[in-house]
Amino acid sequence: MVAEDDTKQAELVRRYLENEGHAVTVVADGRAALDAVRRREPDLLLLDVMMPRANGLDVVRILRAEHREVPVLILTARSTEDDLLLGLDLGADDYVTKPFSPRELMARVRTLLRRRRGPAGGAGPGAGAAAVRDEALSVGALRVDPVRHEVSVDGTPVDCTPGEFRILAAMAAEPDRVFTRQRLLEELHGFEKYISDRSVDVHIMHLRKKIEPTPRRPVRLLTVFGVGYKLTDPARNAPHAPA
Repeated sequence: MVAEDDTKQAELVRRYLENEGHAVTVVADGRAALDAVRRREPDLLLLDVMMPRANGLDVVRILRAEHREVPVLILTARSTEDDLLLGLDLGADDYVTKPFSPRELMARVRTLLRRRRGPAGGAGPGAGAAAVRDEALSVGALRVDPVRHEVSVDGTPVDCTPGEFRILAAMAAEPDRVFTRQRLLEELHGFEKYISDRSVDVHIMHLRKKIEPTPRRPVRLLTVFGVGYKLTDPARNAPHAPA
């Protein structure tokens, strides 16, 4: 699905997609995009930012609040890091900045579609260990289920954006491993070209608010200064009380 209010731009993107064999639906505003996704969720939503009736960032915010996991590729003329971090934080999967080349656009479409299909369709380049797992991962009271796309702490569900989930699933697959920011960026597929590794810090900050008892004093998602981050079981690392 293409949501783009510029008729010429929408037709151009439609042609690129149809030339690669995709069936394409085009809508011209944010409200129409939301209605169309609710009726029949597409395999991929290509979403312009500046649209009438609801801009692209609002569309992403609403879709993720409704727990819809349709991959979202944002088409935007905005190129500042703050704008891209906002889209990432809201749950967008990737960006292409205008003007873009057809080859770059199609490469990013293929990557997102491979991720959507999962192991049966083949994981995309750079996919982490969690992409090929089909069992739930537990690190102490934290449980991550890659198949159901669910996270819980002590049995309480935790809502994560797609980017947060990918980072958490990769780290839960290898508890106590120290992940560099660059390695975690690879889990995000595509953002490393446009923004700095500060995007990882944004994800970590939000994850701590969701999984830590006291986010300012984390015991699960730890910083390894000068290197990166690791996920650990606080119960296993707590000092034992004297007998």
